[in-house]
Amino acid sequence: MTPAKTIKQRSGAALIFFALVTFFLVRTSFADIADLAPLKSQSSQCISIVRALERSHFTGKKMDNTMSAQVFDRYIKHLDPGKHLLTRTDMDEFEPFRFLMHRAVKRGDLGPAYEIFNRYQVRSSQRLNYILEMIGTWETDMDFTKNETIVVDNDTRAFVPETKDLFPLWKKELKNHIITLKIDGQDNEKISETLTKIYKNRLARLSQTHTRDVFQLFMNAVTSCFDPHTQYFPPRASEDFDIHMSLSLEGIGAVLQNEYEYTKVVRIIPKGPADKSHLLMPGDKIIGVGQGKDGEIKDTIGQRIDDVVKLIRGPKDSYVRLKIIPAKKAGATNTISIKRDKVKLEEQSAQKKVVSVTVEDRVYKIGIIEIPNFYIDFAAYHRGDEDYKSTSKDVEKLLAELKNENIDGLIVDLRDNGGGSLKEANDLTGLFLKSGPTVQIKTKHRISRLYDQDPAIAYTGPLVVLMNRMSASASEIFAGAIKDYNRGIVVGTRSFGKGTVQELKPLGDGRLKLTSAKFYRVSGKSTQHKGVEPDIWFPKLYRVNQTGESALDGALLWDRIMTTRYTAYRSMTPLLPLVSDRYRQRAAEAPGMIYLKKRIDMANALGDLTTLSLNLEDRKALDRSQADQELELENGFRQQKGEPPLASLDETTPKIKEFKTILLEQTQYLAADFVDKSRELGYFW
Repeated sequence: MTPAKTIKQRSGAALIFFALVTFFLVRTSFADIADLAPLKSQSSQCISIVRALERSHFTGKKMDNTMSAQVFDRYIKHLDPGKHLLTRTDMDEFEPFRFLMHRAVKRGDLGPAYEIFNRYQVRSSQRLNYILEMIGTWETDMDFTKNETIVVDNDTRAFVPETKDLFPLWKKELKNHIITLKIDGQDNEKISETLTKIYKNRLARLSQTHTRDVFQLFMNAVTSCFDPHTQYFPPRASEDFDIHMSLSLEGIGAVLQNEYEYTKVVRIIPKGPADKSHLLMPGDKIIGVGQGKDGEIKDTIGQRIDDVVKLIRGPKDSYVRLKIIPAKKAGATNTISIKRDKVKLEEQSAQKKVVSVTVEDRVYKIGIIEIPNFYIDFAAYHRGDEDYKSTSKDVEKLLAELKNENIDGLIVDLRDNGGGSLKEANDLTGLFLKSGPTVQIKTKHRISRLYDQDPAIAYTGPLVVLMNRMSASASEIFAGAIKDYNRGIVVGTRSFGKGTVQELKPLGDGRLKLTSAKFYRVSGKSTQHKGVEPDIWFPKLYRVNQTGESALDGALLWDRIMTTRYTAYRSMTPLLPLVSDRYRQRAAEAPGMIYLKKRIDMANALGDLTTLSLNLEDRKALDRSQADQELELENGFRQQKGEPPLASLDETTPKIKEFKTILLEQTQYLAADFVDKSRELGYFW
């Protein structure tokens, strides 16, 4: 193969000899896996991609020595995140490529990428064939009483020295898979049948790998070194092109992305089917999809994301079953059923309600406006229709209604709001301010600002902004402006940290999505990476190391620019400690908050496991212990609420909704405290 030959000439005669010997040894039994080679058109496309990145990406990064090592490491990690296919010997052999990648991609030389991929492909075939052979004899050959363990945290693994050292790893992986199925209640015959089908399908998919798949994988290893939101999309129908963005069209309402061999849930669309089910959450990994309430679960590990999405999508009112690895429980699986539907526009609109809260014998009326996203009917807006639908227009109407109901304070609930229209973030902020800048936008060449030009204020009372880890982009712009202007207090947890702007560029037959700008608050602080920190912290429902911008490899870091000129309201420094102290005292005694904290601590302990036992009885004991702890915690909380105890966890209802309700209740009390103390200290907006 010409590209491979070119590479080996670079690495010297000794490397050529060693590579050929290794190549022959690993290929002996796997002639069905053919070498893949780059196309000429891909070489020119590679050059175009690199030039576009260097010319247009916000960071101004150049493909140099440092970038070369990053591309190499990222590519290896994409191919073998679990370090169970390549060896230390392989890595030593490929080491010269670490310092050649930048030169290679600049001239369109894809030889190194395909050389590494072909080794990975052969080793993958070797692994799957070995596992299929073991499936035939596992009942007699495997000892489930041995005190073995398997590493489940990829970051703590190291590459094994030689190919022969991979076989024990593969055996442990199969053993762990069998234990999981045993705990799920499958008998030996069913286990063998299930495993055979899964691994034969994976082997079949492996043999269908096309050169375009390799090119896309490698080019995205290149683009991700600029930042994780910069991606290359090869030619594909528009229906499949935007799959990574949303599944809201006759699907489940979830944003997915590939995380190595898994399909990971990034965000749940508010008011969509998955959100209403309360069964799926960000960080969960989808490993199987079945049709209907009892359809066979098809293994999806290693599948392209567009193929997984096609399985998940389906007719309205039909059911899809998902086999997942929950974010909160490493080493376990769960199967859930979700009824497909379209996300209804009216349910995505801002909604209001009023609650009465009693604090120290005084009743406060607290208005709550929930905003699922920042929406606008751009077509109607550009036509000049005065009644076009948008977040800010809807909220303005709701605020007028709430004023007529004589509310004492207001909560704007932005939890799980992933953003949307930048114009609406600006206009919504303007409803609470006299006038002034709301956000700064920095490109490579200039800084611009959006302004609220209207001096009218729709609501002048005490304001609380509630957010969580999934509040992103436009939500962070609004929350950041409210915080910088001292217009209200922000409560909850750190937001997502998505402070960058992407644009889509046609590039040959494909498209390149690249980061072209960055958001900054009026105080000059970026919303990127760190997000917006709350004034008062709530317990964290989402694991920070698995969700949010900072959990993404190569995310652009937080920084700041010059503060722009704006007029803030009176500092919150005297007020915040008073409200915060009341919240902490109340939360320390509230049954719901005590229960929630224990649930979070339990989930974190399970999620922090780095190894799992391969002793069947030990695993069963661990599973029983976890179930007993959860049931005991659940019944303790039910007792405090005056509800009858549960006999088993099968009777429990989904918990995500209950968690959010507990936190909203605390926010209502906090808002009442804020009203009380702001009046006491003479705060006016």
